[in-house]
Amino acid sequence: MNKRVVVPLVDGVEEMEAVIVIDVLRRAGLEVLVAGLDGPGPVRASRGVTLLAEVSWTEAMEQPADALVLPGGLGGMEGLRADERVLLAVRDLLERGRLVAAVCAAPLVLARAGVAVGRQMTCHPSVREELLAAGAIGSEARVVQDGTILTSLGPGSSVEFALAVAGALVGPDRALEVSRAMCV
Repeated sequence: MNKRVVVPLVDGVEEMEAVIVIDVLRRAGLEVLVAGLDGPGPVRASRGVTLLAEVSWTEAMEQPADALVLPGGLGGMEGLRADERVLLAVRDLLERGRLVAAVCAAPLVLARAGVAVGRQMTCHPSVREELLAAGAIGSEARVVQDGTILTSLGPGSSVEFALAVAGALVGPDRALEVSRAMCV
């Protein structure tokens, strides 16, 4: 059975971070559920690109997920961290030893969920001070893994981020195969 990854979308999500993650994880053979917090349907991303949420958040979370991947974008991050269902899922997955990954501004969702204190994390430079104020241990690395939390800088590190998520879920050998096939 393929591992299940939920990628929530909300208006304001960063296009590259969402699409690259979804694409790379599907190339790695993972079941990726693209979940709209407001239900299935179109989501207007941060640069005006329309993305499609394929299922509702409720439908995506009906079965246990192996990972939750949070794309950033300031507007998208605000929508994610304002949703109690997302915060509950972050805490629940971490308590069960599952992977929670966040890129760009989305590590602030982890801060709101109360799981950033004492964790080494990276994020977009524009939100770094807020993440540090929430108790995270800052890193300027492009991708950082601390236990079952994985974080990354932003759109420019999205391929590395997605490959790190894939590696954590299906192993480094499969992630390397995907990387080579994409000419990374």
